[in-house]
Amino acid sequence: MKYLKTRISLLILLIPILVLSCGEGTIRVSVVETTDIHGVILPYDFIDMKPFDASLAHASSFFKMAAREKDAVFLLDNGDNIQGQPAVYYYNYVDTLSPHLMSDVFNFLGYDAAAVGNHDIEAGHSVYDRLRTEYNFPLLAANAVDVSTGEPYFSPYALLEKKGIKIAVLGLTTPFIPNWLPEELYSGMEFRDMVSTAEFWMPRIKKEEPDLIVGLFHSGWNSQNTAYHPMEENGSAAVAYNVPGFDIIFTGHDHRVANETFVNREGDTLLILNGGSRAQNIAVAEIEFSLKGRGKVMKKKIRGHIVETASLPPDDEFMQKFSLQGEAVNKYVSRVIGNSESDISSRDSYFGSSPFVDMIHSIQLKLTGADISFAAPLSFDEVIRKGPVTVGDMFKLYRFENTLYTMKMTGEEIRKYLDYSYSLWLNPMKGPGDFLLKYRLDDNGRVRIINGRAWLRNQSYNFDSAAGLDYIADVSRPDGKMVIVRSLSDGRPFEKHKYYTVALNSYRGNGGGGHLTRGAGIKAEELKQRLINSTERDLRHFILGEIEAGRVLAPKALKNWKIVPEKWVENAVPRETELLFGKTN
Repeated sequence: MKYLKTRISLLILLIPILVLSCGEGTIRVSVVETTDIHGVILPYDFIDMKPFDASLAHASSFFKMAAREKDAVFLLDNGDNIQGQPAVYYYNYVDTLSPHLMSDVFNFLGYDAAAVGNHDIEAGHSVYDRLRTEYNFPLLAANAVDVSTGEPYFSPYALLEKKGIKIAVLGLTTPFIPNWLPEELYSGMEFRDMVSTAEFWMPRIKKEEPDLIVGLFHSGWNSQNTAYHPMEENGSAAVAYNVPGFDIIFTGHDHRVANETFVNREGDTLLILNGGSRAQNIAVAEIEFSLKGRGKVMKKKIRGHIVETASLPPDDEFMQKFSLQGEAVNKYVSRVIGNSESDISSRDSYFGSSPFVDMIHSIQLKLTGADISFAAPLSFDEVIRKGPVTVGDMFKLYRFENTLYTMKMTGEEIRKYLDYSYSLWLNPMKGPGDFLLKYRLDDNGRVRIINGRAWLRNQSYNFDSAAGLDYIADVSRPDGKMVIVRSLSDGRPFEKHKYYTVALNSYRGNGGGGHLTRGAGIKAEELKQRLINSTERDLRHFILGEIEAGRVLAPKALKNWKIVPEKWVENAVPRETELLFGKTN
């Protein structure tokens, strides 16, 4: 009996020690980010009809591995998912009754939160509002504010808890959205500055006493860009530096992979990660939490790494789960809408009037009845082959979901617009041996060769030419003075002070690329006043309809403009075609 009493007394003494120690130890957690997926869900390119070596199907294999190896995994996405591939376009606008493929996939993979990207907003209210109801997790954008309430339209932040570890995730999106998109796509919303928004929400997040504070920003990263500039497109570094409190910031939007440490204005170190784009990489933050007494976090170790999904196999379970949706998309893009009489390549577009771009010009003028059309090669190097033309080919011709605007501009504004465009594109030449196009240069001023070819200094989707005008681009003249307009193509004189109607895409019409603002000199706040009308559907939808109605695709170059001196151009074209596209192509 005495022995039993002694054992009981010892147990009573041990109980407090056991209670205190039960929360001690180490918890290993991964916070994982995908970003800018742009519809690359299945390991198949539904535009070029060939396999992808990286996709969300590949990423799924990593997610399963991480779940086996870690005590907890928090899965985040940083936006721009529902634009880019027919796989998402089909569920955005064609099959709107079935659950959206994006929501089915994200829910299956177990995502915990996602930020809103500009290309998600581009899909329109009917799409992203529908996805909000289908997702099993919150969509975040603290700086996208409902104008009627003054509160965030989406969730400002998410509190997530697993294995006793609580993390807070603040979501922000680039406030530059109104510079690119028609207002009807975000009606009822305004986009506010990232830094001031983060400053507002950080004290509220800290009151929640999370063990980890994470930023999920659909905005680009540049570690040197720490100065505060209100309403900046890529303001992630300004937030990281000026708003202390974050442990980790995941960035996106700029498609640039990042894994680096950063020191904010108070001397605290935080981790910066960016998973790049199109599911080619996964950004992973690994955190080791040391617990003391009832699970309280005493310290944490954080490190980051980037996982390349091409090194992983597609997940068999994922592939089986979404095989029927893949078949539906494949059937959609394979539908024949016409027949092309010849190959049509975007390569000709850099050296003069071309069938590839002039087909877009012709359709824009027909749809709007405008005097003049502006358009660019939206695909840098793409071809529509001779023979059957399919729905999928329309994604080669026109990659973005822009609507078609009709605006009014003076003759002088039109000329300045074109001068600005050609200054992005053509190099002022002193003789036939100079480069015709503007290339990226190395530190020694030589053309930079990457993967066997040169790269243009600026994006081809900003290389607008015009139809409805007869003009030349004279590369013997300096930037800003190359374009000489002779007349309208119907013979009417081109008048400097007269207003003309102009057809152009909504990205450009809202100021994208700077052609209307920096080029033509129109104030950004005046652009809406210049708008006459807009199509309700994307331009690709109308191009598809025009081709299907005509059945035969036989575009011809309008030959309403050319680059001079012609001898210089003739000398440059074969040399620079090889430089741009390689010897074997």
